[in-house]
Amino acid sequence: MVQVDVFWSYAIGASFAAGAARQLKDEPNTFQNPYFTKTLLFLSIFFAPSGVVLLWAFTGWETMYLWDRSTLPGWIVPIFGITNITQGIIGFWVAHKLIRSGKYFWAHAQWVFGYLAMFFILVHGWDGIGYRRFFTYTDHQTAQVLAEGFGPWIALKWMFSPVALTLYGMGVIMLPVMFLWIARPAKEGYRLGGVDREQAAQTSVGGIIKAFARGVFLGTLTSAILWSLLIHLTNCCIGTLIFIPLFAFFGLGPIGLIRKDINKITLESSGGSGPVGVAVPAGQ
Repeated sequence: MVQVDVFWSYAIGASFAAGAARQLKDEPNTFQNPYFTKTLLFLSIFFAPSGVVLLWAFTGWETMYLWDRSTLPGWIVPIFGITNITQGIIGFWVAHKLIRSGKYFWAHAQWVFGYLAMFFILVHGWDGIGYRRFFTYTDHQTAQVLAEGFGPWIALKWMFSPVALTLYGMGVIMLPVMFLWIARPAKEGYRLGGVDREQAAQTSVGGIIKAFARGVFLGTLTSAILWSLLIHLTNCCIGTLIFIPLFAFFGLGPIGLIRKDINKITLESSGGSGPVGVAVPAGQ
């Protein structure tokens, strides 16, 4: 959706950089290395075009029913396409700056923040009913859809709607590429040292993908749902003030669930942000 893709793009760029953290640690130029090239290729060949397709084919759904194709301002389209790339570049740049400082965890935290913001908008939106916009599809793409009843049956119907089927098709192509381009550099980076030999040998590309996917779909999505529930139970300010320390402690803190998944990727100890352990010689 238009409103969330800038955060998703940022998260993608940050995750591509964080995955190649050890290779980028001593790389002085953020934008002249193969990992940035892959990031730019993914954003420009896969991510940005997929958003434009959705905007053209399902304008109401893609804009969270703010516009349909007849009312969509023309200037939205190029800005949307451009930011789907530029935000990813910014995410890569920020993560690389943190990597250069040895802050691997905080480089990974950038994709956590990006996905958290993305899911919060999808779940809550600006009025608490973002989930209804996401799980509703109609050929008559107007804001009146929000006045209609909503329930499990409507959400189930959405799962077989044209927009959902299009998302499934895009996901089959995009997600494997994204996961592999994050996980393979992370696994290859263990050879550069700063990790425990035994841990590195036991950590597979598939294991890295599982840890990353769990951090995204379980960690940040669940956190966004909790954030929304707290706002519904209280109000925007109080709910957010309650959520921030909870997320900081149980999500990113030393015993946080998301932090544990990040540590499974970086193979860092939970108490620090720099590389630890015994170097793994090249070729092993």
